[in-house]
Amino acid sequence: MRPVTVSTEVPYPPERVHDFLEVMAHHERFTDHYLTDWRYSGPSRGFGARATVTAALGGTRTDVSIEVINSEPPHRIVEHNVSAGGRRQAHGIYTIAPLPDGAGSRVSFTYTWLCAPLPERLLAPVVRATMRRANLTVMRRLAAELARYERESEGATPPDRRP
Repeated sequence: MRPVTVSTEVPYPPERVHDFLEVMAHHERFTDHYLTDWRYSGPSRGFGARATVTAALGGTRTDVSIEVINSEPPHRIVEHNVSAGGRRQAHGIYTIAPLPDGAGSRVSFTYTWLCAPLPERLLAPVVRATMRRANLTVMRRLAAELARYERESEGATPPDRRP
């Protein structure tokens, strides 16, 4: 299946955006509209950070294992996802680029299926549209959570603790 990419622009430099996204627990703040029951393992940030979540999307619920497999500050984070009993594997890739005017960053998220169950492949246009809608919401919520994070951490070093 072809990948799905969504983007947003935020008024923060790539370093701050990457710092926020690199903490696995922060993802719960902007994806909990369809990813729930977050369980964490491994380091709290960067390579090896892991979570198992319950995804409720398109009328189905399934557990998804997420692991950060690459982090290239301040421009990229790659997550490997496994669900459907291993029949669905994908990469979620965050790309962070400075805006040309230097007034912030463009954050893109690309979901790339490595393999998918046959019913999803047969319904690829519907599956892709559902993922696009869900991830457009993720990008809007990410922008709002970054603003909240900036307000919370003004003058303080943000904690790496899990909630």
